[in-house]
Amino acid sequence: MKHLPMLALAAIALAGVAPAARAQDQTVSIEVQAVSQLSFTGSPSLVISTATAGSAPTSATANATYAITTNETNRKITAQLDQDAPTGVTLSANLAAPSGATSAGATPLSSTAQDVVTAVSTVNASGLNLTYTLAASTAAGVVAPTSRTVTYTIIDGN
Repeated sequence: MKHLPMLALAAIALAGVAPAARAQDQTVSIEVQAVSQLSFTGSPSLVISTATAGSAPTSATANATYAITTNETNRKITAQLDQDAPTGVTLSANLAAPSGATSAGATPLSSTAQDVVTAVSTVNASGLNLTYTLAASTAAGVVAPTSRTVTYTIIDGN
């Protein structure tokens, strides 16, 4: 019976010893690609229907909003029409600039890309104001209802 307490002590000692833990490494690949996105809300409609006698027709304005996300630096937003406006008619866009960027103000649009916001860097913003202005000279005459597609693009600011 003398050996019984020694066996119990040995069993307790062995129970407290855990097998050695084995570490396992795993390589995780990560990447953040360039992200530059624009989205627009609103359905602007512009109609010139009045004038003051002796003056050009009164311009019309319509508002929309836009959102931007980019994780790149030194970007700019350009705008261009799918086709030029009729002779004597000018469609302009004025985009509010997100924080740290610069708006070009009311910019006449054409089928050639125009810079409308510059110095855009790593930003996400929404609810930014966009104002369209439609102006016409009397020489434009009567222009039947038509539409133009404005394409906005985020590109390198250089």
